Amino acid sequence: MLEKAANFPFANELNSMARQASAERAWSSINRFLENCRKGILGKKGFPQFQKDCRSVEYKTSGWKLEDNRKFITFTDKKGIGRLKLKGTRDLHFYQINQIKRVRLLKRADGAYVQFCIDVNRQENIESSGNTIGLDVGLKEYYTDSNGLMVENPKFLRQGEKVLKHSQRRVSRKVKGSKNRGKARQILGKRHLKISRQSYCTMQ
Repeated sequence: MLEKAANFPFANELNSMARQASAERAWSSINRFLENCRKGILGKKGFPQFQKDCRSVEYKTSGWKLEDNRKFITFTDKKGIGRLKLKGTRDLHFYQINQIKRVRLLKRADGAYVQFCIDVNRQENIESSGNTIGLDVGLKEYYTDSNGLMVENPKFLRQGEKVLKHSQRRVSRKVKGSKNRGKARQILGKRHLKISRQSYCTMQ
Protein backbone atom coordinates (compact mmCIF):
# COMPACT_ATOMS: atom_id res chain seq x y z
CA MET A 1 0.00 0.00 0.00
CA LEU A 2 2.85 2.41 0.83
CA GLU A 3 4.71 1.59 -2.39
CA LYS A 4 1.61 2.28 -4.48
CA ALA A 5 0.94 5.56 -2.65
CA ALA A 6 4.52 6.70 -3.27
CA ASN A 7 3.86 6.52 -7.01
CA PHE A 8 1.07 9.12 -6.72
CA PRO A 9 2.02 12.43 -5.06
CA PHE A 10 -1.61 13.41 -4.30
CA ALA A 11 -2.10 10.11 -2.43
CA ASN A 12 1.29 10.17 -0.75
CA GLU A 13 0.48 13.55 0.83
CA LEU A 14 -2.58 12.09 2.52
CA ASN A 15 -2.43 10.34 5.88
CA SER A 16 -2.07 6.55 5.61
CA MET A 17 -5.21 5.87 7.66
CA ALA A 18 -7.16 8.32 5.50
CA ARG A 19 -6.05 6.35 2.43
CA GLN A 20 -7.13 3.16 4.17
CA ALA A 21 -10.59 4.59 4.97
CA SER A 22 -11.00 5.67 1.33
CA ALA A 23 -10.02 2.19 0.12
CA GLU A 24 -12.54 0.63 2.54
CA ARG A 25 -15.37 2.78 1.13
CA ALA A 26 -14.38 1.90 -2.45
CA TRP A 27 -14.24 -1.83 -1.67
CA SER A 28 -17.61 -1.67 0.12
CA SER A 29 -19.17 -0.19 -3.02
CA ILE A 30 -17.58 -2.82 -5.28
CA ASN A 31 -18.52 -5.66 -2.92
CA ARG A 32 -22.16 -4.50 -2.84
CA PHE A 33 -22.25 -4.52 -6.64
CA LEU A 34 -20.76 -8.05 -6.80
CA GLU A 35 -23.24 -9.37 -4.22
CA ASN A 36 -26.16 -7.94 -6.23
CA CYS A 37 -24.78 -9.61 -9.36
CA ARG A 38 -24.55 -12.98 -7.57
CA LYS A 39 -28.14 -12.63 -6.34
CA GLY A 40 -29.35 -11.90 -9.88
CA ILE A 41 -30.95 -8.57 -8.97
CA LEU A 42 -32.36 -6.84 -12.03
CA GLY A 43 -31.46 -3.28 -12.99
CA LYS A 44 -28.18 -1.46 -12.43
CA LYS A 45 -27.39 -3.60 -9.36
CA GLY A 46 -25.87 -0.64 -7.53
CA PHE A 47 -23.07 -0.06 -10.05
CA PRO A 48 -20.17 1.71 -8.26
CA GLN A 49 -19.95 5.43 -8.96
CA PHE A 50 -16.71 7.15 -8.06
CA GLN A 51 -16.57 10.93 -7.76
CA LYS A 52 -14.01 12.83 -9.80
CA ASP A 53 -13.76 15.57 -7.19
CA CYS A 54 -14.23 14.08 -3.74
CA ARG A 55 -15.46 16.61 -1.17
CA SER A 56 -14.70 14.63 1.96
CA VAL A 57 -11.79 12.88 3.61
CA GLU A 58 -11.95 10.57 6.59
CA TYR A 59 -9.21 10.10 9.16
CA LYS A 60 -9.01 7.38 11.79
CA THR A 61 -6.87 7.72 14.91
CA SER A 62 -4.01 9.65 13.30
CA GLY A 63 -3.59 12.57 10.93
CA TRP A 64 -5.38 15.00 13.24
CA LYS A 65 -4.90 16.58 16.66
CA LEU A 66 -7.62 18.09 18.82
CA GLU A 67 -6.47 20.84 21.19
CA ASP A 68 -7.14 20.66 24.94
CA ASN A 69 -9.78 23.41 24.81
CA ARG A 70 -11.67 21.38 22.12
CA LYS A 71 -12.08 24.55 20.04
CA PHE A 72 -9.40 23.89 17.42
CA ILE A 73 -8.38 20.86 15.38
CA THR A 74 -5.17 20.54 13.37
CA PHE A 75 -4.72 18.13 10.46
CA THR A 76 -1.11 16.98 10.48
CA ASP A 77 -0.71 15.33 7.08
CA LYS A 78 0.90 16.96 4.03
CA LYS A 79 -2.32 18.23 2.42
CA GLY A 80 -1.87 21.65 3.98
CA ILE A 81 -5.27 21.85 5.68
CA GLY A 82 -3.70 23.07 8.90
CA ARG A 83 -5.50 24.42 11.97
CA LEU A 84 -9.27 24.88 11.92
CA LYS A 85 -11.56 26.53 14.46
CA LEU A 86 -14.56 24.47 15.53
CA LYS A 87 -17.95 26.15 15.81
CA GLY A 88 -21.08 24.41 17.01
CA THR A 89 -23.33 23.52 19.90
CA ARG A 90 -21.73 20.16 20.72
CA ASP A 91 -19.40 20.15 23.71
CA LEU A 92 -16.53 17.75 23.02
CA HIS A 93 -15.35 17.95 26.64
CA PHE A 94 -17.84 15.18 27.45
CA TYR A 95 -15.67 12.69 25.55
CA GLN A 96 -12.09 11.53 25.86
CA ILE A 97 -9.72 11.65 22.90
CA ASN A 98 -9.50 7.85 22.78
CA GLN A 99 -13.28 7.69 22.31
CA ILE A 100 -13.00 9.50 18.95
CA LYS A 101 -12.58 6.71 16.42
CA ARG A 102 -12.90 8.66 13.18
CA VAL A 103 -12.81 12.29 12.06
CA ARG A 104 -14.38 13.25 8.76
CA LEU A 105 -13.73 16.59 7.03
CA LEU A 106 -16.60 17.47 4.70
CA LYS A 107 -16.84 20.42 2.32
CA ARG A 108 -20.30 21.76 1.52
CA ALA A 109 -21.59 24.80 -0.32
CA ASP A 110 -21.77 26.93 2.83
CA GLY A 111 -18.43 25.92 4.35
CA ALA A 112 -16.45 23.04 5.81
CA TYR A 113 -17.73 20.65 8.49
CA VAL A 114 -15.89 18.30 10.85
CA GLN A 115 -17.77 15.15 11.86
CA PHE A 116 -16.65 13.03 14.84
CA CYS A 117 -17.44 9.33 15.16
CA ILE A 118 -17.42 8.65 18.90
CA ASP A 119 -17.50 5.31 20.69
CA VAL A 120 -20.02 5.80 23.50
CA ASN A 121 -22.51 3.55 25.23
CA ARG A 122 -25.87 5.34 25.35
CA GLN A 123 -28.95 3.80 26.90
CA GLU A 124 -32.41 5.29 27.14
CA ASN A 125 -35.07 3.82 29.38
CA ILE A 126 -38.45 4.57 27.84
CA GLU A 127 -41.61 3.47 29.55
CA SER A 128 -44.19 1.89 27.29
CA SER A 129 -47.49 3.77 27.05
CA GLY A 130 -49.39 0.68 25.90
CA ASN A 131 -50.72 2.50 22.83
CA THR A 132 -49.97 1.41 19.27
CA ILE A 133 -50.30 3.37 16.05
CA GLY A 134 -49.76 2.51 12.40
CA LEU A 135 -48.14 4.82 9.85
CA ASP A 136 -48.49 4.71 6.08
CA VAL A 137 -45.95 6.82 4.15
CA GLY A 138 -46.89 7.94 0.65
CA LEU A 139 -46.12 10.41 -2.14
CA LYS A 140 -49.33 12.43 -2.13
CA GLU A 141 -49.53 12.57 1.66
CA TYR A 142 -46.38 12.63 3.76
CA TYR A 143 -47.92 10.07 6.09
CA THR A 144 -51.30 8.87 7.35
CA ASP A 145 -51.71 7.22 10.73
CA SER A 146 -54.22 4.64 11.88
CA ASN A 147 -56.23 7.35 13.69
CA GLY A 148 -57.00 9.07 10.40
CA LEU A 149 -54.55 11.94 10.84
CA MET A 150 -53.08 12.96 7.48
CA VAL A 151 -50.03 15.18 6.96
CA GLU A 152 -49.52 16.68 3.50
CA ASN A 153 -46.24 16.30 1.66
CA PRO A 154 -44.35 19.62 1.88
CA LYS A 155 -42.73 19.07 -1.58
CA PHE A 156 -39.74 21.30 -0.93
CA LEU A 157 -38.13 20.36 -4.25
CA ARG A 158 -41.24 21.34 -6.22
CA GLN A 159 -41.44 24.64 -4.39
CA GLY A 160 -37.79 25.41 -5.07
CA GLU A 161 -37.72 24.35 -8.74
CA LYS A 162 -38.21 27.90 -10.03
CA VAL A 163 -35.33 29.25 -7.94
CA LEU A 164 -33.09 26.31 -8.89
CA LYS A 165 -33.77 26.76 -12.62
CA HIS A 166 -32.98 30.48 -12.35
CA SER A 167 -29.72 29.72 -10.52
CA GLN A 168 -28.79 27.01 -13.03
CA ARG A 169 -29.31 29.41 -15.94
CA ARG A 170 -27.03 31.95 -14.26
CA VAL A 171 -24.30 29.29 -14.02
CA SER A 172 -24.65 28.24 -17.68
CA ARG A 173 -24.37 31.85 -18.87
CA LYS A 174 -21.05 32.45 -17.14
CA VAL A 175 -17.70 31.80 -18.80
CA LYS A 176 -16.15 28.50 -17.74
CA GLY A 177 -13.27 29.00 -15.35
CA SER A 178 -14.26 32.56 -14.43
CA LYS A 179 -14.75 33.86 -10.89
CA ASN A 180 -18.35 34.83 -11.65
CA ARG A 181 -19.11 31.24 -12.65
CA GLY A 182 -17.60 30.04 -9.40
CA LYS A 183 -19.78 32.45 -7.41
CA ALA A 184 -22.89 31.36 -9.34
CA ARG A 185 -22.07 27.69 -8.69
CA GLN A 186 -21.71 28.43 -4.98
CA ILE A 187 -25.14 30.09 -4.88
CA LEU A 188 -26.67 27.13 -6.72
CA GLY A 189 -25.03 24.72 -4.27
CA LYS A 190 -26.37 26.63 -1.27
CA ARG A 191 -29.92 26.48 -2.63
CA HIS A 192 -29.66 22.73 -3.22
CA LEU A 193 -28.29 22.34 0.31
CA LYS A 194 -31.20 24.32 1.77
CA ILE A 195 -33.76 22.02 0.10
CA SER A 196 -31.96 18.89 1.29
CA ARG A 197 -31.88 20.22 4.86
CA GLN A 198 -35.58 21.06 4.75
CA SER A 199 -36.34 17.46 3.75
CA TYR A 200 -34.04 16.10 6.48
CA CYS A 201 -35.71 18.24 9.18
CA THR A 202 -39.13 17.01 8.04
CA MET A 203 -37.97 13.40 8.36
CA GLN A 204 -36.72 14.09 11.89
